[in-house]
Amino acid sequence: MGVLQQDAELLLQFKDPSTREKAFTAIVKKYQEKLYWHIRRMVVEHEDANDVMQNVFIRVWNALENFREDSQLFTWLYRIATNESLSFMEQRKKKSSVSLSDVEGALSNSIRADKDFDPNKLEWKLQLAIQQLPDKQKVVFNLRYYDEMPYGEMSRVLETSEGALKASYHHAVKKIEDFIVNH
Repeated sequence: MGVLQQDAELLLQFKDPSTREKAFTAIVKKYQEKLYWHIRRMVVEHEDANDVMQNVFIRVWNALENFREDSQLFTWLYRIATNESLSFMEQRKKKSSVSLSDVEGALSNSIRADKDFDPNKLEWKLQLAIQQLPDKQKVVFNLRYYDEMPYGEMSRVLETSEGALKASYHHAVKKIEDFIVNH
């Protein structure tokens, strides 16, 4: 059974009150790991990622009955996870009486505080570089680099043109390269 067929079956089960919870549990199990890492790469902290993830699945539970299936379930879930992550980061910046650079500094510090952190390893430099990006560029970079999402799919998730996404990814890569070279 293909992924789309499985999703269609789960959506049908969700619409039936007698199998709704079982179907929702299956959807959560199927997508939670991918969504968790997508969220975690944006918000950095495990606890924050769990909080955002909980909000995502509450929104999914409340909206799934009205899901029109004009996009893939995966695309729709990523859109919700992306929007929840961006909202979370926006709220964190608003709550914080400190400047944006201080929030970014705190994220960088939490990366540096990881027990496995090694500033000489490229993967850690990359993580620090990603934290310097504006939120939207961070999302585009993560979806493309880590999730290897095609621009067409990304366009549906982020509801932005492929051209704008390609430009955003290009700018993100340039900023990351500059950061890695200069740090």
